[in-house]
Amino acid sequence: MQTFRHSHSLGQNFLTDKNLLAAIVADSGVTNGDTVIEVGAGMGALTRPLAESGARVIAFEIDERLKEYLEPLKTEYACLDLIFGDFMKADINEVTGGARYKAVANLPYYITTPVLFRFLEDPLCDGVTVMVQKEVAERITAPAGGKDYGALSVAAQMCGKPCITRIVGRNLFTPPPNVDSAVVNIRLSAERPDESVRRVVRAAFSMRRKTLVNCLTNAGYAKDKVLSALSALALDPAVRGERLTPMQFVSLSKLL
Repeated sequence: MQTFRHSHSLGQNFLTDKNLLAAIVADSGVTNGDTVIEVGAGMGALTRPLAESGARVIAFEIDERLKEYLEPLKTEYACLDLIFGDFMKADINEVTGGARYKAVANLPYYITTPVLFRFLEDPLCDGVTVMVQKEVAERITAPAGGKDYGALSVAAQMCGKPCITRIVGRNLFTPPPNVDSAVVNIRLSAERPDESVRRVVRAAFSMRRKTLVNCLTNAGYAKDKVLSALSALALDPAVRGERLTPMQFVSLSKLL
């Protein structure tokens, strides 16, 4: 095999510490018979322990240069499906055959947020365990009212119980990134917010310096109805979106 040149644009920072990789699989709760989706398989460092768990692993990798590292794993693990392509363009229901699944991945930094939203919004996804930038992990778990609290925080906390299971130093990656990382586990609940709730949340954080009333009216909600809803929830009409808890967003959506 030729020396592999890591792609900065694809966020290729590979993890090789076997103890840490085993710990990520343990954090995910993946067991024999589960279906798992991995995004950004890289050279297969996490793919291998996932497959060794006995789970059916569907591993996505967009960089076809990595075929020579990943395809030999298929001869070792009959439970492994490799898909070389863009996960964001894939039909999850089609590739899983409609099965429930867990998401486990060392996510490339450049697509972390859209991938997370896709899993959170998919009713077939039972849990998410991902390696992300430490600052993203802090956003996911941030409480209402803080500077890190935003649309991703609300989405994750409305859908389940996110927690940071471990901090991972940049020195454990090849090549080392400029920031530390963290493993986040989100155990997803059976009931998820629908599109009406998600629309309110997106609008609330569309202009962080604006009041919630301004954000929602700018998104097309009638101002008098917004003010009435805030009053019913005993919220100040000058409140900003970052002050509302996930459950308050659900209540607000119902009133609107």
